[in-house]
Amino acid sequence: MDSKNIQKNAMQKSAEFTFTPPTMAPVFEPTPEEFMDPLGYIAKIRPVAEKTGICKIKPPSCWQPPFSLDVDKLKFVPRIQKVNELEAITRLKLLFLEKILKFWDLQGSPLKIPMIENKTLDLYCLKFWVDEEGGFENCNSPKKWRKIASTMGYGQSTITINFLRNNYEKILLPYEIFEKSKADILKTVKKVESKTEMKDEGETTKEMFKEISIESIKKIDKPHCSIKKMKTGSDIKLDPDSPKTDTEEIKRTRELRRLACYGPGPKMPGLNDEEFDITKSRKRPRYDLDPLAIYICAICQKDHRDDLLLICNGCSDTYHTFCLKPPLAVVPDGDWRCPCCIAEVVHKPAEAFGFAQAEREYTLQQFGEMADKFKSDYFGKSGHLIPINIVEKEFWRIISSVEEDVTVEYGADLHSMDHGSGFPTKSSLNLFPGDQEYVDSGWNLNNLPVLEGSVLRFINADISGMTVPWMYVGMCFSAFCWHNEDHWSYSINYLHWGEAKTWYGVPGSGAELLETAMKAAAPDLFKTQPDLLHQLVTIMNPNILMAAGVPIYRTDQQAGEFVVTFPRAYHAGFNHGYNFAEAVNFAPPDWLKIGRDCIMHYKYLKRFCVFSHDELICKMALEGDRLDLETALETQKELVNATEEEGRLRALLAKNGLTNVCRTAFELLGDDERLCEICKTTCFLSSVFCAKCKHMACLQHAHSEEFCSCAVENKTLFYRYDMDELHIMLQTIDFRVNSFDKWMTDTTNILLPTAPDIGRLQKFKLLVDEAEELKIPKCTLLTRLKEQYTTASQNAETIVIELDDD
Repeated sequence: MDSKNIQKNAMQKSAEFTFTPPTMAPVFEPTPEEFMDPLGYIAKIRPVAEKTGICKIKPPSCWQPPFSLDVDKLKFVPRIQKVNELEAITRLKLLFLEKILKFWDLQGSPLKIPMIENKTLDLYCLKFWVDEEGGFENCNSPKKWRKIASTMGYGQSTITINFLRNNYEKILLPYEIFEKSKADILKTVKKVESKTEMKDEGETTKEMFKEISIESIKKIDKPHCSIKKMKTGSDIKLDPDSPKTDTEEIKRTRELRRLACYGPGPKMPGLNDEEFDITKSRKRPRYDLDPLAIYICAICQKDHRDDLLLICNGCSDTYHTFCLKPPLAVVPDGDWRCPCCIAEVVHKPAEAFGFAQAEREYTLQQFGEMADKFKSDYFGKSGHLIPINIVEKEFWRIISSVEEDVTVEYGADLHSMDHGSGFPTKSSLNLFPGDQEYVDSGWNLNNLPVLEGSVLRFINADISGMTVPWMYVGMCFSAFCWHNEDHWSYSINYLHWGEAKTWYGVPGSGAELLETAMKAAAPDLFKTQPDLLHQLVTIMNPNILMAAGVPIYRTDQQAGEFVVTFPRAYHAGFNHGYNFAEAVNFAPPDWLKIGRDCIMHYKYLKRFCVFSHDELICKMALEGDRLDLETALETQKELVNATEEEGRLRALLAKNGLTNVCRTAFELLGDDERLCEICKTTCFLSSVFCAKCKHMACLQHAHSEEFCSCAVENKTLFYRYDMDELHIMLQTIDFRVNSFDKWMTDTTNILLPTAPDIGRLQKFKLLVDEAEELKIPKCTLLTRLKEQYTTASQNAETIVIELDDD
């Protein structure tokens, strides 16, 4: 489906709410034996689970870790979520509605959104479908308006189509005309201003004019004072020490032409200066204009028909009602701003959308009381009695409606380093004897990222949320938006207790489909924020994405269950009520290749990295004796690619004449000190630095004009390892991989039925010892070897005993 059709489909679905739950993701129930090896089990289910992006794992019934946090001591400030603002298309509608309301309000005609069929008229959709029909001028037949009414989910009666047409003409058409003509108006006003300024600078004393005191006309004896000009027209100060003259010559500028006719003292019985200040009132009927002032229309530059001149409250410029586009039939009753001021306000760039922090701090108990009360009040009965499908449908109904103003709070991204973990750890207080099993368990999320077989254990720093768990305290309708994990790593989430959490997942293979579909469905949103999906603040109805061909799966996570997300898998979801979850990232060896792909993607997007991928690979290669077979093989592949690319880029620099080189320990620099100026990647193997412009770039962008146009003599290649050292590192990892290969070959041969019996026991023992030295992971081949060794040892003992008896 192309982008335009995706957008049309999204508009149709947003008009009439429906929700069809996606297909269920797979659920796995490991046996107690399988559950002993977390990474091994996840690798086992990966071929199936990776196709859906997410899966649920139910631990054996005997695995019930205690909750180790003190519920009275944990305090946190949650985020505020206005639920319908999370949805991309609903947010677009709200932003558009805000523009329309401002447009009319600034013109002195506050707008009340009309109702149709007991619903607020969807102005955003109305404008979209009229534009699809070629604009208002082309919608000149009842047939087209019936089609528009139908696509918007309304009836097709004559009353309805007339209602839509009349409200478009009354509300949206003036805005449309303003949008089309604002450039010409701004250009005209700007041109006039520049001419006036040039004329003012060249004027002589002949062109000065006199200020005529209001008091002299009214024959009222008042002390004479002069005007002292301040920042704006309303900042008029009286200076009693100024010379007492009836008139004073003032330079003729546009601003003073508006100010000079207003002398000191009261202007009308019963009114003070502030009440009469012309910049404080936006309605400008004829009687508000001073008879001695000269008012010129900013568009036509004429001063006639001042009974139809309006003074802008924003800038104090004057405009004829009939010069405006569209022209005003009457002087507005309310406040009024000119087209320039309206354009400035209406088209002011929207701030990047994000979540505000709540004003109060909660304990777990206080948050739970608030959350339970919210849900029971919302549904009118105890929250635990509401079925999952009812809450799910209501969530998507709220999120798709501009009228629903539901606000919730979410205790998200609580750092376990600050608050402690929900799992028991070595530092936990008051551990019971049975808790030690869970302290050491691989499924304890404090342990999983650093298990043998997880490459993240080679990262020395504690990365909060990635190698150190984050915790989440949810309430009904609190949500997490579409995103995939940093560096496209795996993630795992455990729901300690509370009500369910519903998840939606897209497999990594469908990630680009989701990105394309969301950008097509809400293009205006991504124009202003291209990296919107990286901000974790936007959700979209799965049905809209499914209609665009995005494969989506769902699962309901209950207390005591895990949800695993796979590399690059987008996921989103919401909570059904008060609950507590904990999550962390992990990365088995199969992630290394996709992790490299992610770095290239980040370079293209100019997105910051969490850590250096090259630094991780080199550290693993240097500690090869800690690698198991699979990790060594994957590390070897990555190091080969990195070495070849590094050699090619360094050779290109040398060919271009760069001769200044310097070794540096990149790992000792802060990440912000080793960023590429162009792609924002974190440099480790090398970088190029220009001493003249003080910029740094990775080797991939060292030749870019965007980086630096200085002479090559000003540039230096900083490197962590020279090419000989990289090749030695590669040879070391090659040797380890070859050792694994040799062990596997020897083991396979000794286990063959045709293998000779002579010396077999000694070979078994030698291979078992070698397996421990090489850290061969648990596999079928190693299991068979140990079984054969045990059997052979028992047979040998029996023979020795029989010989002793003889």
